[in-house]
Amino acid sequence: MFTRGARRRAVGVAVLSVGLVIGLAGCGDDDDDGDDGNFGPAQTEGLPTREALLAALEGAQDDFTGPDANGGLNTEMWATVVDRSGIVVAVVYSGPGVGDQWLLSRVISAQKANTANGLSLNGLALSTANLYAATQPGGSLFGLQESNPVNPELAYAGDINSFGTADDPMIGKRVGGVNVFGGGLALYNAAGEKIGAIGVSGDTSCADHNIAWKMRDALTLDYVPAGVADAGTTDNIIYDIGIGGTSAGGFGHPECSAVSTTTAQAFPTTHPISTVTP
Repeated sequence: MFTRGARRRAVGVAVLSVGLVIGLAGCGDDDDDGDDGNFGPAQTEGLPTREALLAALEGAQDDFTGPDANGGLNTEMWATVVDRSGIVVAVVYSGPGVGDQWLLSRVISAQKANTANGLSLNGLALSTANLYAATQPGGSLFGLQESNPVNPELAYAGDINSFGTADDPMIGKRVGGVNVFGGGLALYNAAGEKIGAIGVSGDTSCADHNIAWKMRDALTLDYVPAGVADAGTTDNIIYDIGIGGTSAGGFGHPECSAVSTTTAQAFPTTHPISTVTP
């Protein structure tokens, strides 16, 4: 098994070229020409290739035992990356075949990526894990989960054998969707700019978050500017829901297991976010 440092070096060097993604999005529903550099294909520069995404997923998903374990069920996973306009640019799975991980999790991973991208900014990152408590009845964002539904014609189109491949029918499309539990993280380049997001699904929501965090770390796209966790510095999952079901800070997430909780709480030390160099 690769060490964390070796894995990070292996997957961090590969990026999508602008020309490739323009070709992908040109076959989809991208109605932005990207001339102003704010939306569409031009902003996909710096996102991981499919190969780098898969290597990061397999490396992070393998952590099931030991002090750095993800917790969860140790099931196979899906991962999706979107660019900053919400266009899907890559979809992968970790199992031997398309049916070796929860099939529903393919679209859920795209939902998570869309949510983290759509609710994060250059100056503030929100993970999907940060949204759980806020979207419950009485929460400050109650109803958010119904606001941007998945487009089923795009999400479920095509031959199942193409799912998770370079020809996945979601690629080049804005699938949409909002998800409010762990597994979605915005991606930030070395300049601290949001360039898209990653969504991971296929295990417990806490394990999904842990795996997504490790993937972003390995891809070196974790220059998070600020968040609602870790004293306002990160978008890490927050475990502060009390016995009455209320989150002390308003952005909490239910605990799934002691292992998942301990691992995430150690991330500022074991997998710290990268710092932008002025």
